[in-house]
Amino acid sequence: MTAPERHVRPPQAPARVEDYRRTARRRLDRPVWDFIDGGAESERTVGANRRAFGRVTLRPRVLVDVSRCDTGTELLGARLDTPIGVAPTAYHRLVHPDGEVATARGAGAAGALFVVSIYASRTLEDIAAAAAGPLWIQLYWLRRRELLAELVGRAAAAGCRAVVLTVDAPRLGRRHRDARNGFALGPGIRAANLDAAVTAAAHLPAAGRSALAAHAAEAVDPSVTWSDLAWLRARSDLPLVLKGVLTAEDAAAAVRHGADAIIVSNHGGRQLDRASASLDALAEVVDAVAGACPVLLDGGVRGGTDTFAALALGASAVLLGRPVLWGLAADGAAGVAGVLDLATEELAHTMALAGRPDLASIDRSAVTLRAEAR
Repeated sequence: MTAPERHVRPPQAPARVEDYRRTARRRLDRPVWDFIDGGAESERTVGANRRAFGRVTLRPRVLVDVSRCDTGTELLGARLDTPIGVAPTAYHRLVHPDGEVATARGAGAAGALFVVSIYASRTLEDIAAAAAGPLWIQLYWLRRRELLAELVGRAAAAGCRAVVLTVDAPRLGRRHRDARNGFALGPGIRAANLDAAVTAAAHLPAAGRSALAAHAAEAVDPSVTWSDLAWLRARSDLPLVLKGVLTAEDAAAAVRHGADAIIVSNHGGRQLDRASASLDALAEVVDAVAGACPVLLDGGVRGGTDTFAALALGASAVLLGRPVLWGLAADGAAGVAGVLDLATEELAHTMALAGRPDLASIDRSAVTLRAEAR
């Protein structure tokens, strides 16, 4: 694949990642916006993710040569221009007709990682053909294991470099906005990499019920345990990443079971309400891992200063979920690249003013994390 020219934002492009949010909200129908924006139950964890970043104070160092600030990094053997990547989110064609193909183009233009959802609305092959950067494939553990085996084989053939298993969703969170809207997928949107019969329930609207929750209850296996990871390992040589870890105990178990990376995540507040904010859980997970594998974070990250805070607390990289969808809704591939470029530029700016010229120099001495007021 040939690398596209790096995206250059026009003079009147959004100045902040949040600017894309306003545009996306105007453009999207209410049920689709609620599906993207909403969380589980009272959405306390959605808010907690953002509040956690608000409690971080930066400790800048001075008289450091910051004439060049390098945001580049390496992750599971892939060289990246930025530690800010794209989290797995479903059905990108809900917000833009090109769907994940546009997301792949935008991520590649920004030199960023793209984690493709099992519920992508474009085929892995089409996404890979559009990608100029590394791809990982994300999975839920389906009851039909043969579909998982087939999908990891296709992912490897398409050039994906890791398998991400989401481990915090034995059932779908109680997302009241989707239930109130009777949210279901329209006929033009489907999980392009799965047999249509597997996701048929996601297309059946019913008052007071989320069709996606009905699908998840039917298709996702809630009986999976640590011992089942060996089955997945036996069917793929790709690195295995576990997404949805929030405790030291599970982080240690992940290391014991050979995880190649861990993503500290509460699913953007969409699964267990009142779960820990991702940033609040990060340090204990990093300490438990003790350098055995990279630790990534998603949940509440809205730009480069948030990224700096996560890196200081031990993350190797962060993933953006909702903000990428905002960019995609606002301006397709250019919007995705715009969100990622804005966040990376803000990270470089923060690094310069904090006296940390490269990612290796960002450590816990760079921040103070205040306790949340009770």
